[in-house]
Amino acid sequence: MERIDGRAFDELRPIKIEAGVLKRADGSCYIEWGKNKVYAAVYGPKEVLPRHLERNDRAILRCRYNMAPFSVEDRKRPGPDRRAVEIGKVMSGALEPAILLHHYPRSMIEISVEVVQANAGTRCAGLTAVSVALADAGIPMRDIVPSCAAGKVEGQIVLDLAKEEDNEGEADVPVAIIPRLNQITLLQMDGKLSEKEVEDTVNLAIKGCNEVYKLQVDALKRKYEGAEYE
Repeated sequence: MERIDGRAFDELRPIKIEAGVLKRADGSCYIEWGKNKVYAAVYGPKEVLPRHLERNDRAILRCRYNMAPFSVEDRKRPGPDRRAVEIGKVMSGALEPAILLHHYPRSMIEISVEVVQANAGTRCAGLTAVSVALADAGIPMRDIVPSCAAGKVEGQIVLDLAKEEDNEGEADVPVAIIPRLNQITLLQMDGKLSEKEVEDTVNLAIKGCNEVYKLQVDALKRKYEGAEYE
């Protein structure tokens, strides 16, 4: 099977990651993943508002995911919809195991993800960017969290589905991992796969995550070694 953009079945779309792009955020990141363009910003640790939500033993993580009205072909209504709220919760759940939240009791870490151009895989791109932004903010973490999806298109398991593949494919499986702990923190599936196909798809997505992880580390090294972003 030849993919619509000519990639091999296990090949990622082109990815560029830049850390520390927003001066007013405590940590930030910009990612281009294929035709996706996403900003992530981290604020905190800071005071919890409203106060009754604070916890004595750990910080709370609040994640806001938003797609700009102009990010898709059919202009969407401004503001968060049900899908955006769900993805925000999914991102929080995928990141929490990696963040040492107990270091900051009675405080809040606020994450903002803004998709300015969408082309399939925005939750993986957003999660990948947020992890770099958290590291840029100096938030203690067990490891950076990379994310990547694999799926099934025309009967074949492929890595990192493009928009057309996502729309017309049989399944899509986003995954996020903590590489140092060999732990999966996000595993979702949209579509139908056999038990063997699920295993193959998850393994391929993990392979993609490990490739993304190297790009995340490189982006942080460039920022803190003072090298120019290419």
